[in-house]
Amino acid sequence: MAHSLGIPTAEAQSDTAVRTIGIGDVRVALRKGVDDFLAIPTQLVFLAVLYPLVGLIAARVAWSGPLLPLFFPLIAGLSLVGPVAAVGLYEISRRRERGEPVSWLNAFDVLKSPALLQIAGFGLLLAAIFMAWLFLAQAIYGMTVGPLAPASMGTLLREVFDTRQGIVLLVIGNLVGGVLAVLVLAISVVSVPMLLERQVSVPTAIATSIRACLRNPGPMLLWGALVAAGLILGALPAFIGLAVTIPILGHATWHLYRQVVP
Repeated sequence: MAHSLGIPTAEAQSDTAVRTIGIGDVRVALRKGVDDFLAIPTQLVFLAVLYPLVGLIAARVAWSGPLLPLFFPLIAGLSLVGPVAAVGLYEISRRRERGEPVSWLNAFDVLKSPALLQIAGFGLLLAAIFMAWLFLAQAIYGMTVGPLAPASMGTLLREVFDTRQGIVLLVIGNLVGGVLAVLVLAISVVSVPMLLERQVSVPTAIATSIRACLRNPGPMLLWGALVAAGLILGALPAFIGLAVTIPILGHATWHLYRQVVP
């Protein structure tokens, strides 16, 4: 019907709706993310506190036994599913941007979104990448340090930082993890907010996100570095800082999407 009326559909519009941005736009998105967090800080109850708890559970699972070598990959890999976990924050920022009444309860409006199935499908894709990362991390550990799990966290730290095999593990692990992180950044930085706002398919959203990164490699790499730094800083004090950094980064991601896709 839209084609018969000469009105481009959301799918058609997504082919051209990518703008070139600069470093200043990244700063603007981050500042707006801080503003959203300060205006509606209670959303950390349902998401930003849950995320650190997930991290703590993952840490506890991997603290001993055969999963101990996956302690650091588990913590680092949680960021791979962050784009979908933050979808409630995108909804809050979207409503504030439109001047609509908003509270932390509006984050649950995504459960009524027509795009819920598409977002869930994208979440499954990110979960598959997360599982692939854990499999690769386990394989890298076995090929470098050895197949046997360390007896304790202290033993793991010594094996990783005080041996040649551990240094090789760090180099290869960081390279593989970096590639996966860039991949997730490329396919998700625009796609999840776009799925929430527009009636587009997952492949279209992913393609738009990749095009946005290819058109703005510098700003997007800077954004990825800021996300990584925010997660690291938030995780240092027993993951409690994530209750602040994750909402800010989530809101800012929505505003970065707005800068790239008008």
